[in-house]
Amino acid sequence: MATPMLRWCCPGRRWVFAGIGGGSRHGRGVPTGSTSSGKRGQSSVAQQPLITAQKPRKGEREWAAVVGLEIHAQIASNSKLFSGSQVDFAAPPNSLVSFFDASLPGTLPVLNRRCVEAAVMTGLALDCHINRKSLFDRKHYFYADLPAGYQITQQRLPIAVNGSLAYSVCVGKRWSQMVTRTVGVKQIQLEQDSGKSLHDNLRSQTLIDLNRAEGQLRVDANISVHHPGEPLGVRTEVKNLNSARFLAKAIDYEIQRQISELENGGKILNETRSFDYKLGCTMPMRDKEGKQDYRFMPEPNLPPLLLYDSGSLPTGADPQQVIDIDQLRERLPELPRVTREKLVRQYGMLPEHSFALLNEVGLLEFFQNVIKETRAEPKKVTSWVLNTFLGFLKQQNLAVSESPVTPSALAELLDLLDRKAISSSAAKQVFEELWRSKGKTPAQMVAEKKLELVQDAEALEQLCRSMLEAHPQVVTDVKKGNPRAINKLIGLVRRATLGRADPTVIKEVLERQLSS
Repeated sequence: MATPMLRWCCPGRRWVFAGIGGGSRHGRGVPTGSTSSGKRGQSSVAQQPLITAQKPRKGEREWAAVVGLEIHAQIASNSKLFSGSQVDFAAPPNSLVSFFDASLPGTLPVLNRRCVEAAVMTGLALDCHINRKSLFDRKHYFYADLPAGYQITQQRLPIAVNGSLAYSVCVGKRWSQMVTRTVGVKQIQLEQDSGKSLHDNLRSQTLIDLNRAEGQLRVDANISVHHPGEPLGVRTEVKNLNSARFLAKAIDYEIQRQISELENGGKILNETRSFDYKLGCTMPMRDKEGKQDYRFMPEPNLPPLLLYDSGSLPTGADPQQVIDIDQLRERLPELPRVTREKLVRQYGMLPEHSFALLNEVGLLEFFQNVIKETRAEPKKVTSWVLNTFLGFLKQQNLAVSESPVTPSALAELLDLLDRKAISSSAAKQVFEELWRSKGKTPAQMVAEKKLELVQDAEALEQLCRSMLEAHPQVVTDVKKGNPRAINKLIGLVRRATLGRADPTVIKEVLERQLSS
């Protein structure tokens, strides 16, 4: 146990967004607050309400939904939040359990520095206020996978508060139909993680694994519906959602279930529900009418957590004994929003293209490496990377790191295209060959397959003139204004050159000869 988790929550708009954390199966799940759970190094983020309004049919009243998300994320650390035991997802049950994890008498928690740094950096990334002083609390409840009978969390004074997260959402069928919205973050807190219950139905018994509880992410969704302008409705909490897809399905189902229940004269119970991903519906687990008293109290074995900045750092302090917020701020990587804005500004690409580059792991780095090595325009590079290159990856179900085409090879190919050494169709042919076989450069492939564009202008002029003379009817159609006729002439010339003549140049020559 004692795996590190982060939990975060967001305050009151009609979107509810909650925390980074991991957690206890008894988290409260308040729409505008945070709950506790997690053992290795959890942190919570506060929720923020999300409004989703359905367009009513004629004669019907409009409904709005308020959704509060409580997000528990496991911190990437080598050891647990309050003990030195390692964290290994695939470890055998109870093989990574210290005396503290087992709650033996006399054992004391020792705070993991890496987990604190991760919580601070998360808070900075979410534009939170970092509290220079935060406190730990005990949350009491009984469950077999919590041998101490309490969980260490940050209920009163968490490590970070009052943040925000800007995000973009597509409101139509096209990427270009995106709007930017902002969700508030109420708080981020470090939290202990409970153990894991393994239910053996065949033997009618439950086994406990104190290594750790969860995977890397878990979300609890608090959902209610109401008519706009009226008080908020009674909420339900859907627990333990472990993927964005299931989260979306659970929210959609629960909103429709509550609307249907109310429109048919029923009422919504304040209850905890689970999501059955096979049936695609939520199911009741337990009611929440009798509020559980967790008897929060200060954690007596952990002093206040004190953080510093460059201005308040004690003179002569041991860097290993203090945490400098400004130093952690400098270690933050460039955030995705900043990167997207930079791509749009630097390369003149469309915002939706910047999203596509960042949404695929390794694709931005691939794009930037191609840009460094080619003379082609950034827009041309963007088109090839997002359309041709990414298309091939998806067809083969490959990651960017598994691509047989390197950034250098694509850059060389784009250089050939940029200086009009080959046509666009020839470039695609070479790219396909690069994808299938290694060891040859684009230039070598072009030479072997004789794909170079015809550079002899006089020979091209003569070929075009011959085509006009050989196809008088097509020439007549062109002069009558048939826009497709000239395309036929272009195709004939290209066929005669085995595709080695640039269609744009052919068209220019033909138009000049036709007008003379």
